[in-house]
Amino acid sequence: MVRRQRRNGVNAVKAVVNGNLVLEREIVSGQVLLYEGDTIRDIMGQRFFCPRMCEEVIDATGCFVTAGFINEHIHGCGGADAMDEADHALETMAALLPQTGVTAFLPTTMTYERSRIEAALTRIRTARRKKPQGARILGAHMEGPFINEQYKGAQEAAAIAKADISLIEDYGDIIKIITLAPETIDDKTFFALCRDKDIVVSVGHSAATYEEMAGMADCGVYHVTHLFNAMPAFHHRQPGLIGAALTDDRAHCELICDNIHVHRTAQVLAYKAKGRDGLILITDSLRACLMGDGLFELGGREVLVRDGRARLADGTLAGSIVTMDRAVFNFLVNTGAPLPDVIAMATINPARDLGVAERLGSLEKGKQADITFLDDGDLHVRRTIVAGETVYMETP
Repeated sequence: MVRRQRRNGVNAVKAVVNGNLVLEREIVSGQVLLYEGDTIRDIMGQRFFCPRMCEEVIDATGCFVTAGFINEHIHGCGGADAMDEADHALETMAALLPQTGVTAFLPTTMTYERSRIEAALTRIRTARRKKPQGARILGAHMEGPFINEQYKGAQEAAAIAKADISLIEDYGDIIKIITLAPETIDDKTFFALCRDKDIVVSVGHSAATYEEMAGMADCGVYHVTHLFNAMPAFHHRQPGLIGAALTDDRAHCELICDNIHVHRTAQVLAYKAKGRDGLILITDSLRACLMGDGLFELGGREVLVRDGRARLADGTLAGSIVTMDRAVFNFLVNTGAPLPDVIAMATINPARDLGVAERLGSLEKGKQADITFLDDGDLHVRRTIVAGETVYMETP
């Protein structure tokens, strides 16, 4: 798959040839993607390309070549969890995620006592400063503890707390998204503080009404955590959170596309309502992801994974075990959406949400060389490049 051509170590340009490049709005063939170091240098016609100009030529025959996936909501994978006290847990996640096409992610915390959340955020902060040995950590997604007990899902009820501004003040540099129930927050200055620190406030594990959601939009809150899950069902006389999310063009909605959390028809409905730019594909995966069936732990509670479904002892769904490449494939098949639209939901859409779209999220000159190679049949990952370095390659 790779042919090396060294030119006395002078030219470090690398090229991707023979692939179908998935750009923001189209798929193009007959083009060569050039990158040098960690930066995309150009996309040029293959007939103008001379292999001798490059140190390495990567043959992407049979692949869709896309920007690296960004997973903004993931608790764990490969036996590791963002709340684990062991320092190597985040390293394990970062090392494994490239095999799912993910090049950047937000380790996601759970509803725990404050000291455990602070410890997790501190570990994420430390890990983000290190040179990535796999997928890059962009920050943290803090899911809870400021949620509604009625829709806690797999979160621990005893640890649910009232919003505390001091937590945001102390960790505003590392928290990129905070999931909360706005109806439980009395002091609206909380939202202003989050906005000042560029923290995305996301409504989730919430019983917010349609009218309360309209008020949140006035506070600059447009993001929704795992649409359809951990919130009241849509009703024609009480449209609620779901009705607000689907009808407000400003709202960006996460979606778990494992075909378990969200029915195929609901995925179609979401796409018809929100379009390409309003959806963000996530996994919400727990440590059982990439591990198969068995007994696992999430938020201090036992989780049984059987036939791809993760449930607590009472039957409550407890996150997913889907990988990002499978979520992309599922949504593509279920909705019939154009591939560039679906890829955007796993790349440029989360990049824009997180304020990193100027360097991540699409294959463009000047952006970081985070690149995912997907098989053009079933979209499984064949190769992943992070900052110009191959960190995963499928073995024959």
